Amino acid sequence: MSSARLNYGKTFLLGFGFFGVSVIWGVYNAFVPIFLADKFGLAPALIGFFMTLDNIAALFIQPPVGAWSDRLRTPLGRRIPFILVGAPVTAVAFGLIPIAAVLPLFVACTSTLLLSAALWRTPVVALMPDITPSQFRSQANGIINFMGGVGTIVALQTGGMLYKMSPNFPFWLGSGLVLLAALIVYLFIEEPKEYETIEKQPGMFQSLKEVFNNPDKSGLRILFAIFFWFIGFSAVETFFTLYAKNHLGLNEGDGATLLSVLPLFFVLFAIPSGFIAGKIGRRTTIATGLIILVIMLVLLYITPAEALLTGIAPLPLVGIPLVEDGPRMLTLAGVLLILGGIGWAFININSLPMIVDLTSAARIGTFTGLYYLFSTLSAIVGPNMNGWAVQLAGNNYNIIMLIAPFFMLIAFSLMMGVKRGEAVVSEQVSVSSNQ
Repeated sequence: MSSARLNYGKTFLLGFGFFGVSVIWGVYNAFVPIFLADKFGLAPALIGFFMTLDNIAALFIQPPVGAWSDRLRTPLGRRIPFILVGAPVTAVAFGLIPIAAVLPLFVACTSTLLLSAALWRTPVVALMPDITPSQFRSQANGIINFMGGVGTIVALQTGGMLYKMSPNFPFWLGSGLVLLAALIVYLFIEEPKEYETIEKQPGMFQSLKEVFNNPDKSGLRILFAIFFWFIGFSAVETFFTLYAKNHLGLNEGDGATLLSVLPLFFVLFAIPSGFIAGKIGRRTTIATGLIILVIMLVLLYITPAEALLTGIAPLPLVGIPLVEDGPRMLTLAGVLLILGGIGWAFININSLPMIVDLTSAARIGTFTGLYYLFSTLSAIVGPNMNGWAVQLAGNNYNIIMLIAPFFMLIAFSLMMGVKRGEAVVSEQVSVSSNQ
């Protein structure tokens, strides 16, 4: 038997799947709110509701698809068929969004995108723990999210520049990249062969019932912590370009570019955060990230807009020009978003490994689905609640920076009671034999 180890080459190749997903949602979250506000004239509360439709679709599709993929047996494996069906439909629908001239056609394109993207996200994410020993899942998830962060940077940075040339171009770039990402996963990732026989397994709802009834409550605490920290983060992510436009006075492209420093430092700290969790534990690393995000959000709220746009140092690519045709600068807001990217890496890299290490290898897709059940439910609640808050505050987009840290603190208190979900060394032989 081979010794347990992390297969870096295979993990980076698998990361292309998450790269494709991240490009799509980076462009979608950055520019669809602009279309809804400027092209179709929707109010903030309606924009908040519209931006949760992807999460509503994911709520009903991703968890059962995860459980379905655990039971599926095909010559291509359990997960790959979902990618081969969902990714091409996603690419076509996404490319049509910016050229939809009327709202019903726009809704048709986005609805097709949402349904098809929900079909293959859980299977592609479940591939990581499928091929990775337990004690290396935080490190592997760091690599996967490194690739996803690169996708988000491409969406915001390159997308911000392309948007100035034509609003169509970021979407067409995303369509091409998601097809390329799916092709790479299909060609280079081979699923484990130990699931060739069909075993009777608990479904998603039975698994959720087990989590609720477990006397330890660690699984329940983790899932609700995920729910609360995603309420805060998804709301900020959804409204940031409108926050930058209305509160900071930036144009749409510069708002997206400013936000890109967060995923940039998420990328830079994605792999280190996995190794940090390997040293000090996943729970401690997540708790540290939550405190960092609380500090960042509170400082964004209390600091005047003029001070947030104070130039700190020249920063090509992800800096923003403070005067027309001026040099790109790192601002104080950018520094705070850097801290946010580091904190989010500490949290996001280690949460999925904690969830899948609550169960056996045969049920990884089901528990990945539970992860998405709670994260997408919060992504529905967050933007809606914050959209109404913005509207009730007289279209003051800064209010989201006050609400979000409250939910981060709730998540922090829940994580303090978690006792399970750390790496399980005993799984190394059975899983690593398929590397």
